[in-house]
Amino acid sequence: MLLAHARTLCDARSALAVLSDGASCIEASSAYEQVLITLDVLHGDGCPAIDTYGLPDGPGELFNLAAHALEELKTHGVDELQVELLLALLDNATVLEIH
Repeated sequence: MLLAHARTLCDARSALAVLSDGASCIEASSAYEQVLITLDVLHGDGCPAIDTYGLPDGPGELFNLAAHALEELKTHGVDELQVELLLALLDNATVLEIH
């Protein structure tokens, strides 16, 4: 894994972890965790540590960061269908957060 790929993966994992920790209900928190678990399964043992330093504070900004990082994974060779699945899971988690 190249450094750019690792950094993108770190951004996605970090944003998802903060979204999960700050979720307003257990269902949304579990849904964000499911996105994170699915992302980790795709990358096997090659997952960088979570780094929350410098992340945005608001859930909307965190969602945008996570979505952008997940989209960017396509440029690092991650299967586009898998990325779309991750984005759909992220959208579902956000819907649970809103309701």
